[in-house]
Amino acid sequence: MTAVASLAGLVPHYGYLGLALLVGVESFGVPAPGQTAIIVGAGYAAHGQLAIVGVAVTAFLAAVIGDSIGYLIGRSGGRQIILRYGRYVRLTPERFARLEAVMKRHGPKIVVVARFVEGLRQFNGIIAGATGMPWRRFALYNALGAAAWVGAWATAGYLAGDHIRAILAGLHRFQWYLLTAAALAALAYAGWRLARRLTRRG
Repeated sequence: MTAVASLAGLVPHYGYLGLALLVGVESFGVPAPGQTAIIVGAGYAAHGQLAIVGVAVTAFLAAVIGDSIGYLIGRSGGRQIILRYGRYVRLTPERFARLEAVMKRHGPKIVVVARFVEGLRQFNGIIAGATGMPWRRFALYNALGAAAWVGAWATAGYLAGDHIRAILAGLHRFQWYLLTAAALAALAYAGWRLARRLTRRG
């Protein structure tokens, strides 16, 4: 049994409490299979062992609260920590300054989309807080992103029914494809910006 499957087993054992725990801690930076937990919970709801509305509401509230805790962590001391220790993970002050500029221009869109991207999802709130996104703006778009994310995976898990194991296996592969696509898109964007800069200098 993999670690992901083992942790996701908290849902059938503890129901909504297990679901809230996994989604909540994942949302403020702790590696946990929150997305998988939603799918598992919805799958159990399809068999009448949980209520799909209860699964969706629990996951939504846990996601919003977890990301809000991450935001407060980032806002209270995240920026100082990143500036002091970020170089150890290749997040230099210069790169962090560029990240702040991107968040100022596209922060709301990033908060929403990050919900669907493994890695970004876990640090979404912390980054928003550390880069100084206003609380009200973050709270609004965080709720929108959480609603879309929970709605998508709760629906997928509920419709999957008996095919839940196959869905989980496919999801694991899909996440790596999505990460690869995101990395390629980032490289393409960086190349485009570099080409524009060289053209202007020329």
